[in-house]
Amino acid sequence: MARPLWMAAGVVCFVLGWIGMILPMMPGFVFLLGALFCFARGNPAWEARLLDHPTYGPPLRDWREHRRIARRSKLMALAFMVLAGVLAGIMVGFPLAIVPIAVMTLVAGWIWTRPE
Repeated sequence: MARPLWMAAGVVCFVLGWIGMILPMMPGFVFLLGALFCFARGNPAWEARLLDHPTYGPPLRDWREHRRIARRSKLMALAFMVLAGVLAGIMVGFPLAIVPIAVMTLVAGWIWTRPE
């Protein structure tokens, strides 16, 4: 019974990950990491396919094996967080935009402190 639940959670994370690759305010890679985690427990063949993906496989393997993030990936993530913070400030306005900006600042600090 647990395998179908892990598979379902993996599929949901995978879909959210792909949506996150398109939308600037949604973290795509985090959901792909979640999908990888779920597929490892629900369907190892899908886990292997995700790890073998030509674009997303190398950073996923890098994170899994060494807990590191490439400098280019860090810079891209930080740039999109700045863009998302500016968009939040424009669309939502202050002071409501302070909450997502604060969260993104904490996440950006965490990302920047990961090894390369």
